Amino acid sequence: MKDLPQLLKKITRLRILVVGDVMLDHYIWGDATRISPEAPVPVVDIARDSWTAGGAANVALNIASLGARCAVAGFFGRDAEGTKLTEILHAKKIATISTPGSAATIVKTRVLVQHQQLCRLDREAPPTAYAVDGPQIEALLKAEIRACDAVILSDYAKGVLTDELVARVTKLAQTAGKFIALDPKPKRQLTFRGLDLITPNKREALQLAGIEPAPHTPFPAVEVCARLHERFATRNVVVTMGEDGMLLSANGGMLKTIPTAAREVYDVSGAGDTALAALVLALAAGSTLETAAHFANAAAGVVVGKLGTATVTPKELIAYVNHR
Repeated sequence: MKDLPQLLKKITRLRILVVGDVMLDHYIWGDATRISPEAPVPVVDIARDSWTAGGAANVALNIASLGARCAVAGFFGRDAEGTKLTEILHAKKIATISTPGSAATIVKTRVLVQHQQLCRLDREAPPTAYAVDGPQIEALLKAEIRACDAVILSDYAKGVLTDELVARVTKLAQTAGKFIALDPKPKRQLTFRGLDLITPNKREALQLAGIEPAPHTPFPAVEVCARLHERFATRNVVVTMGEDGMLLSANGGMLKTIPTAAREVYDVSGAGDTALAALVLALAAGSTLETAAHFANAAAGVVVGKLGTATVTPKELIAYVNHR
């Protein structure tokens, strides 16, 4: 990417709004050298704890790490975890917009033994606990949508994104002439149409297209692209294909597949958030879909080489691209 420094400079002028399921990622690091006498499970001797932003909040962290300004809207509980999550975001100069509710902050706790994940513990309320009604959406987000360059809807199927929220935010963004993207979770079956970008993974793309996955058969790329455009009228689709890279589609037509940029894979946690953030930043900065995909592919390649939910900086990205 010869124009990488110029693209990174353009990104610093952008402001992005992320709306979705924010959560706190908690890591317990330790070692296990014996089995419990109480049950056939390892006893973990804890060395340390660490916390970072997860879900939609991790998308925001990646945007800020790449140099753009960012605000994130989602549910921050009135508890110690909500306070910690807010502090993590504010430390990176990310503005927070808290949606109403009385549930606990969503927390994912991962126990890692010698850098291998032993288990994950989730704390969350039912999706209805996080839903926001229409008038509240308008009051919370209208001014921020007008002030930003692009809107990202980050769905982790926890309940913040509903049909009403997606419809209202889409209308506000389109009325204001703003780019709008969605990272969908098909099990939520959200209604959406006419967005600028969606970024499902391979399995999600099949579900959205209404195609049953068939074992030992090639991914039906052309059919998936056509069906997604027919169903959702999305301008651009980028299907993240894991080790197979990224599939690009515009207006229902398949453009090409970009091979993965990753050299070493330690942890894929949050790589989709990184790719989404980078794609939207590059497109909002005026890049073509292919250039944006190469940019996002490289950014994700850096992140999967790190352990735990992570972000990428412009310096790391330049070094990575130059090495390749």
